[in-house]
Amino acid sequence: MSPLPAAPQLHDRFPYSAIVDRPPLRWPNGARVAVWVIPNIEHFLFDRPSSSIIQSTTGFVPDVLNYSWRDYGARVGIWRLMEVMERHGVKGTVALNSDVCEHYPRIIEGGQALGWEWMGHGTNNSTMINSQSEGEERELVTTVIETISGVTGTRPRGWLSPGLTESHRSLDVLAAAGIDYVANWVNDEQPYPMRVASGSMLSLPYSVELNDYTAFLEQGQSGEAFAQAIRDQFDVLYEDGLTTGRVMSICLHPFLIGHPHRSKHFDRALAHITSREDVWLATGSQIADWYRSSQPAG
Repeated sequence: MSPLPAAPQLHDRFPYSAIVDRPPLRWPNGARVAVWVIPNIEHFLFDRPSSSIIQSTTGFVPDVLNYSWRDYGARVGIWRLMEVMERHGVKGTVALNSDVCEHYPRIIEGGQALGWEWMGHGTNNSTMINSQSEGEERELVTTVIETISGVTGTRPRGWLSPGLTESHRSLDVLAAAGIDYVANWVNDEQPYPMRVASGSMLSLPYSVELNDYTAFLEQGQSGEAFAQAIRDQFDVLYEDGLTTGRVMSICLHPFLIGHPHRSKHFDRALAHITSREDVWLATGSQIADWYRSSQPAG
């Protein structure tokens, strides 16, 4: 058996760029901040561990406690999240496991009625990207795109991998399949172009910090503390956006933010954001399209 090729120590996807050296970025109508909200709507396989609130049962098969806790998001939490976001005129850009189309079609129906955007998020949240063969990865991407396209009538343009996982070829595979923006790279407050073998690709700002998974499961924050972090993030970006436009992402999971004791605080955070002028409530594709149209040719 031949040894596996060594992983490169450096990537070649984009050059370093200091935000203070870039030309000013201007959003539509002079907005200082483009705000996009990303609900992660997911399906989990029953025979393996995944996101858990209680660790003592994660070795059980089945782990009914944690599985059913996650299932709350599809049955209850997403509907509360939809209501809160609609109240403030915020359209979601959904990171969608394509298995949701089969198992929870009512959620697709609800999102379609609200005019939400759908981007690829793997087939389910129990299957990661980085450990797959090239053939398996290409088949997975094709399956996700075709499934979402067939059910929603719109081909997804964006992609967020389960667990933000990638192989070294993922960006090339995604670009070849027609995906034109990804949210896996959490290193900026503005979009930026990425090098791919063919086609084009943008990285859109996503966050592991302004993310209810990190806040609630990793850091043990309360719903009130997470909402305050959202307000604090917005206030600073709003001031920074006077000089050059910024992107604020709010990254959510219905089985977390959808609980009443958390959603009430998220509601108030959105009220804070939408009370200000010069804010663009956008979807991923809207941000990508505006960025591309506003950049100098070449």
